[in-house]
Amino acid sequence: MKIIPLSEGSFTIDGTKDFVPFNTATDDLQQRPRGSLLVEIQPFAIVMPHDIILLDTGLGFQDATGSLQIHHNLMNAGIQPSDVTKVLLSHLHKDHAGGIGKNNRLHFPNAQYFIHQQEIDFALQKGAPSYDIKDFEVLINHPRCTLLQESSGYINEHIRYEMPGGHCPYHLAFWLSDTEETIFYGGDVA
Repeated sequence: MKIIPLSEGSFTIDGTKDFVPFNTATDDLQQRPRGSLLVEIQPFAIVMPHDIILLDTGLGFQDATGSLQIHHNLMNAGIQPSDVTKVLLSHLHKDHAGGIGKNNRLHFPNAQYFIHQQEIDFALQKGAPSYDIKDFEVLINHPRCTLLQESSGYINEHIRYEMPGGHCPYHLAFWLSDTEETIFYGGDVA
């Protein structure tokens, strides 16, 4: 397996749940609103023998031409967005689900997306500022979205998931295995 970090950069976030870019070399955290947290947005690509897997989709930020930063990050690693075969979503907060798709189009059109049914239901009813329905509404009833039903299980013989809760009630953690190693992705589970 090859693990490729796809950093979208550093940001501060406060009670409004807006992500404000933060340059660690020049910005001062004390100048941000009280209670601001400094976070690094870090999706990952995992290259396996028969799959290219994306672990979360980041914020979905675009450059001036409308191209997604995560697409640039993938292409810089030699991966076309259309090469991604699976997108594993730990949860649907903005910083993990912003790059799913827009206007009823998936940003990774050949991938099968995996999210827990209860997380979608919770995000739709909750109305909390951590969720932006526009980020994930394309998944609802989409044939490329698999809604996981159990609190733990297998997507295939190489991918296992569990719902540890904690960060949000229906948050998922993933284990990806091949014959030589297993990697763990916990999203925001610390």
